[in-house]
Amino acid sequence: MLTIDYALLGIKEGERVLDIGCGAGRHSFEAYKYNCRVYALDVGEENLAKTGYILRLMEEQSGAEWTLLRADALRLPFRDSCFDKVICSEVLEHLYQDEQAIGEMVRVLKDDGKLGISVPTYLSETIFWKLSRDYCRQPGGHVRKYKAGEIIALLQQHGLRIYAIRRKHALHSFYWLLRCLFGLKRENALIPSVYHRFLVWDINTKTRPIRLLESLLDHFMAKSVVYYAYKAKLRDYGTQTQGDTRTLSRVG
Repeated sequence: MLTIDYALLGIKEGERVLDIGCGAGRHSFEAYKYNCRVYALDVGEENLAKTGYILRLMEEQSGAEWTLLRADALRLPFRDSCFDKVICSEVLEHLYQDEQAIGEMVRVLKDDGKLGISVPTYLSETIFWKLSRDYCRQPGGHVRKYKAGEIIALLQQHGLRIYAIRRKHALHSFYWLLRCLFGLKRENALIPSVYHRFLVWDINTKTRPIRLLESLLDHFMAKSVVYYAYKAKLRDYGTQTQGDTRTLSRVG
């Protein structure tokens, strides 16, 4: 399941793409299909191991290069202005220093480079936080909620110009609603489990009626909101985030 729309982000063959907080690698895999030079970054060893396993399998069918890095989004180990595209999906809500993370993304992004960044919607988070204490209190859980104006202002303050906003994954909102109602720690509860199987089926089949239904529901109960922005050149915006050159590390 992709949250970032690569057609809207404008990813092209041969570009350098950074996936911050890659998780199990879903966005990295898709970028790799474009024959991009993919950098998958995460703080979790298990996530990197899963991502690396699939990328190694994909490497047998493609000559594109990829790199895994265990690193912090607050201190990206790259020189300034070295990526054509930066992806950051469902990460900022986990960070106390979100402004620092965005500053780092802007620093490593080339002038006119594009960024796709997603966060949970304010409505869905408000509902889940009220229904379940565990939702925001579990280790590595969400530490903040973003109203639309807040995230837009934050991105603009760092020299990013937003050119598109999309709402996504309404069907997944209902899954997390069920998880909160039946208990987050009860992953095998019957009703959430059955609904999860439906979501997996939908991801694999992509049937048109279900896609249309979710597109409609996205207007009311989206799980995520995605912002597409580009880095304005210094002469266009007047400010530019600076940073230090750091050593690149390789995992796997």
